[in-house]
Amino acid sequence: MAEPIPTDFSTADWRSAILLAYPALRPGADKDSLIGPDDSLFPMSGPTGRSPRAHLDAPTTGDQFIPAYPLSRDLDNRTEPFFDPGRVRDGAFFALLYGNSPADVEAELETVTFGGARFHVTARNGVACQLRAAFTLLAPHRATLAPFFEAVGGGYVWRRISGTDRLSPHSWGIAIDINASLGGYWRWTGATEGAVGDYDNRVPWSLIEAMERSGFIWGGKWHHFDGMHFEYRPELILYGRMLEGGGR
Repeated sequence: MAEPIPTDFSTADWRSAILLAYPALRPGADKDSLIGPDDSLFPMSGPTGRSPRAHLDAPTTGDQFIPAYPLSRDLDNRTEPFFDPGRVRDGAFFALLYGNSPADVEAELETVTFGGARFHVTARNGVACQLRAAFTLLAPHRATLAPFFEAVGGGYVWRRISGTDRLSPHSWGIAIDINASLGGYWRWTGATEGAVGDYDNRVPWSLIEAMERSGFIWGGKWHHFDGMHFEYRPELILYGRMLEGGGR
């Protein structure tokens, strides 16, 4: 018999965060497995305790939660080398959620707009719905935010992350990039990996927090900053709230 889904936010548990974030998934016969939308069995492994750099190339499902994504406006943690909460992704986990090929993902794409900006994202797991919810929250600030939604980087594109063999989250239709010239990206600074240095944030917190409330993490909180980048990772937001004891 499958274990019940824990819903007590006083105890932080990454498995609970996954099941709460993605109702299409079901707990398996033990705590280390999931049943996917197609009834397939997906085995999970917890955090490995390896170095943050080692997590990037071959993460477990549990490694994705280390370090925890912060829900504050404090960017001091990102000065720590490889403090990249959410940049670690278990590709098999996202294939389970969104598809394993361009054809799988593209069959579920929808277009979400904000002003003149258009983003193609997946409808699976409520991504398009939640992006619309975020843009509804931002509607009163449309004029102020207009520069950030000009010449946007866009949403879905099946591709590898620059300089790596890892699939970009854009490949699953769960990420959007706003105006790159205002967001900033660590590789464009000429910095060395693991020693990126300061990040001059120009993205308004009103935009960041509306996206976070709708389940999207922000790449500006990473040591390897990607300030134009937002990515649907509700499990990380939920886990952060669990750690705060049911905070904001």
